[in-house]
Amino acid sequence: MPAKKEYLSSSGQRAIKIATAILGGYFLSITFHLLLGALLPTEGRNIVLLTSTFTLFFLWGILMVLPFLAKSAWKILGLYILLTVVFSIIIYFIR
Repeated sequence: MPAKKEYLSSSGQRAIKIATAILGGYFLSITFHLLLGALLPTEGRNIVLLTSTFTLFFLWGILMVLPFLAKSAWKILGLYILLTVVFSIIIYFIR
């Protein structure tokens, strides 16, 4: 039995959700780990770089699911961009 049309998102929303999930989630994961590395002392940076290989994948997977749970892809895209920019600004001023 096919799904009701009212519960399906439009093709534009679907494309934004996919792009946000893949690219936005990846960039947010990267900037989060870079922020962790910038906040920790020198010895902690090495640990963050080593463990980020695994934790980045898990965080990216979680962040890839979130756009598909939201009704509006634009809100999630805006949130991902805002957090990425905030993390980048904090990293810039720390370094």
